[in-house]
Amino acid sequence: MVSGSGICARRVVVDARQHMLGRLASIIAKELLNGQRIVVVRCEEICMSGGLVRQKMKFLRFLRKRMNTKPSHGPIHYRSPAKILWRTIRGMIPHKTKRGAAALERLKAYEGVPPPYDKMKRMVIPDALKVLRLQPGHKYCLLGRLSTEVGWNHYDTIKELEEKRKQRSQVTYERRKQLNKLRLKAEKAAEEKLGSQLDILAPIKY
Repeated sequence: MVSGSGICARRVVVDARQHMLGRLASIIAKELLNGQRIVVVRCEEICMSGGLVRQKMKFLRFLRKRMNTKPSHGPIHYRSPAKILWRTIRGMIPHKTKRGAAALERLKAYEGVPPPYDKMKRMVIPDALKVLRLQPGHKYCLLGRLSTEVGWNHYDTIKELEEKRKQRSQVTYERRKQLNKLRLKAEKAAEEKLGSQLDILAPIKY
C-alpha cells in the first residue's frame, strides 16, 4: 500500500491535508504504477514550499506558455487544486503508454471530502507530511489559496461544505461514543447478574 507498508487494500483514501505537493505526487505515482487504486481528498489543503507571492508568479509564468498557432491544443492550464495535483502526478507517469494510462485511471482527486469517502477511513502519508518534511520557519502556501489567486472560484464553497461535513461527523462520533458507553454498561450489568454462570456459558477450549 502507500509508503511501502506492504499491504494492498482494494482502494486507499488519502487525506491530502498538510502534505507537500511534490512528495505526495511522487509517492502516489509509484503506487499507481504498482496497481494500487488511490482516492485523494481535501486537495485544497495541500502545501507548497515557498510563499504565496512566489508561487503565484511561477504559476503566472506557466500560464503564458501556450501553442502559438492553436492555443486550445495545449498546454492546458488547470486551476482547481484537484486537477493541479492530477497534472503533477501525470507528469511522473508514462501516461502515453498503456501501462501509464491504466495507472492514471486508478487515480481520483477531489476538493473537500465528497460522499461516499466521508464515511470511509482516510489515511496520511508520513513521508510527505509538511511537519516532517519542511524545515521549521520556512514559508509555504496552500494549494487552494494559490488556485483562488489564479482563477479558481470555489474555495469559499468548499470551506462551507467542509464545515457542514465536520458537524455531521461530530454528531455521528458523539452518537457512537454514547452507544459504546451503553454497551459497556450493559455488559457489566450482565456480568454482575450472571456471575458464576458465565463460566458455564463460556465456549469450551480444546
